[in-house]
Amino acid sequence: MIEKDMTILIVGAGAIGGISAAIIKNAGYNVEIVCKYEEYREIIINKGIVVKGARGEFREKINAFTSLKDITERKDIILLAVKATDLQEVAEDLKPLLKNDSLVISMQNGICEPKLGRILGNSHIVGCIVGWGGTMNKPGELFMTSEGDFVIGYTDRPVDNRLDEVKKILGTILPVRITGNMMGHLYSKLIINACITSLGAITGLLLGKMMRTPKARKLFIEIIREAIELANVLQIKVEDYGGRLNYYEFVSDNKNFAEIRRHILLFFMGLKYRRLKSSSLQSLERGKLTEIDYLNGYISSNGKEYGVPAFLNEAIVNMIHEIEDGKRNITPSNLNEEVFKKYY
Repeated sequence: MIEKDMTILIVGAGAIGGISAAIIKNAGYNVEIVCKYEEYREIIINKGIVVKGARGEFREKINAFTSLKDITERKDIILLAVKATDLQEVAEDLKPLLKNDSLVISMQNGICEPKLGRILGNSHIVGCIVGWGGTMNKPGELFMTSEGDFVIGYTDRPVDNRLDEVKKILGTILPVRITGNMMGHLYSKLIINACITSLGAITGLLLGKMMRTPKARKLFIEIIREAIELANVLQIKVEDYGGRLNYYEFVSDNKNFAEIRRHILLFFMGLKYRRLKSSSLQSLERGKLTEIDYLNGYISSNGKEYGVPAFLNEAIVNMIHEIEDGKRNITPSNLNEEVFKKYY
């Protein structure tokens, strides 16, 4: 098959999915997209998606659907750019759209690849880390807020030449790295999200103010500690986050003043990214469910299964579910709860 004759479907027309679809279509590929609402579908078809920001500004009209069930043609490549909370339903609806050699690229936060594999078959699933940011100014107008790269690979087998096809397609957006340790990269991003996103959701604080709070920094450190203990049992070699933060060294350093150094590092990280707002906090503010079960929930549930204590991550999961259920407020005073006191 000629490369650009491949049929590509992007599921999810938010910032990541919409920007990806527009850029790939602009590069000459055969692209369709699935969005949630009819009004947005009409904008995408008739006016097009406008992309602004780090990659310049352009407009691209794309054939769009509001339901996977409306699509009859099987696809070669499918990019899943939906929330992890929507994954089960979306994956079930994807089954009729797969060819024997179709690839499904998972772009979610958390580690969703095993679940996708159970539904669609592991041979179809490609893990993907999205290392760039975007936001939706309004339906049909998307802004790439930061550049970065993609990391792609399999979580259950060595790399092969099929990943080169995915690399060429995603490479129209930003650089792509193929890894033989996809699980290590996914777990690395999961850890940082389990710290920043979840603590931000509990406290309601931007990262800068949160990292000026000693109790938040302490919980941040202990979340990492539990996650690394689990990774050791699962035999996951966790990659450095951003190529810089080595989690193993971060939590294992027992030299003089090691704990002080950990707190200083987190304080300055908060200073650098002080305006960063938790994505889970944003979901809660919009009345939406968070992806907590795929972040801290992944650590706590696997901890139970493999006999690794992850009580802090479990407590955070329970607290955020209470917020989702309207039984708890979002406030910095949540850090004072009895369940956290043993960590201070």
